[in-house]
Amino acid sequence: MIYANHAHVFPKEIKPEGSIDELKKLMDECGIDKCVCFAPFTDRFEENDFPMTPNEWLYKEIKDQPDLYGFGTIDFNAKNLRDEVDKIAEYGFKGIKMHPPYQEFDIDGEDAFKVYERAEELGLFVSFHCGMHWHRLKGVRPILYDEVGWFFKNLRFSLEHIGGYHFFNESLAVLCNNSREGIQPRAFAGWTSISDRDGLGAWTLTNEQLETVVKQIGEERNIFGLDFPFKNADYIKYEIERFNSLNISDTAKENLFGGTLKKVLNL
Repeated sequence: MIYANHAHVFPKEIKPEGSIDELKKLMDECGIDKCVCFAPFTDRFEENDFPMTPNEWLYKEIKDQPDLYGFGTIDFNAKNLRDEVDKIAEYGFKGIKMHPPYQEFDIDGEDAFKVYERAEELGLFVSFHCGMHWHRLKGVRPILYDEVGWFFKNLRFSLEHIGGYHFFNESLAVLCNNSREGIQPRAFAGWTSISDRDGLGAWTLTNEQLETVVKQIGEERNIFGLDFPFKNADYIKYEIERFNSLNISDTAKENLFGGTLKKVLNL
């Protein structure tokens, strides 16, 4: 069975190719059994005058879908950020998707720390976008995720994209540096949108780099992700085949394709 992380889903009125129905079609085509869905970011609903919050919408969409699990998102314009995290937990979601460049907050900023603190208290997992994304780099460089690990030693989180082409080494350093104290393992590599299929792009990681990740951080800290709907079924099937061809153990592959995700989210 394949359990996948990192599917962005949207109301069909906003992004038809990102609907729950389209995700289910992709899962069937790619042989994916269960998937973690991310609620849209607040601005997408506001610009379309959508009549509910992203987290409320996701809860209603997947509450009767046993093969889908939810991650909420944070409205950083809210008056009480701890309440935002509480609502995510009340919906029964397993974690939070946070994207510092897109949401324009500093990884080590005061507002973000309020979210991490409450997420740690509630046992919520955090999937971070990790790497360049057309925003000022000063406050969103992957090395700053080490501050998250340093101050919140019982918060589990993943570095999605593992920094991409530009910040792979910084991201690997964070993953390796957060392998002691607190809950272990707590820092995970998100194998999402890192294909070499079209040559060296902004998110490309080589087979050698991926094998190095497993060698340096271990076999239980790697999580496969889709980046639906921004990546299609052909891309995802290529990545599944590619990862299965890597020179890593069968146990590492089993963990990558669901074993680790099931364990850390208690699925």
